[in-house]
Amino acid sequence: MSNDNVVDIHANKAVDVYFNFRSPYCYLASKNMFSIFDEYQVELLWRPFAGWSGRSSPERVKTKIRLVRQDVARSCRKMGIPFSPPPIETDPTLAGAISFAAEKKGLLKPYIIEVMRKEWAEGQNIGEISVLHEVAEQIGLPRKLLEEASRSKVNLARMDDHWQEAQSKGVIGVPSFTIDDQVFWGNDRIDSLKEHLHDMRLRKI
Repeated sequence: MSNDNVVDIHANKAVDVYFNFRSPYCYLASKNMFSIFDEYQVELLWRPFAGWSGRSSPERVKTKIRLVRQDVARSCRKMGIPFSPPPIETDPTLAGAISFAAEKKGLLKPYIIEVMRKEWAEGQNIGEISVLHEVAEQIGLPRKLLEEASRSKVNLARMDDHWQEAQSKGVIGVPSFTIDDQVFWGNDRIDSLKEHLHDMRLRKI
């Protein structure tokens, strides 16, 4: 009997990853979020934001930054990873734009991990192109592709579109992960997402 008409119901399942490089909680998530795609039959749909998208407003940050840094520092100690916040003026837009080039070259995972390490473990300003040149060299991303991506108006528009898309799904912060109509907000909800994928029978054998 032929199986030509059998449809794989899991073939097109995807998890949207909404991410802002300026978020310390995205730093925490970068240490284990890739296990989602290692352990489950789902595709990663990369959805980075620029600027303040997905983050608290500048006014709100002024009132919460001390508590956030205390909270993140505790999480970092528990995870055994360093924590050294970057300059307050650091802008994540450039890192987000260049991430599309890394994704195209199959280097998204090392790019994210290394950018977040430089920013949150070493305290460097990832809004400076020289820092991102170092990242590119370390992971094997051609400088030409980095330069093209950094100047791309299309990449800036894509990040704005991602923020609009995220809001239409009810996403209010980063990191957030969505699958179908389910939204998992926060680095501490990755386990909940995995439980959901397990219930959907998407765990790899």
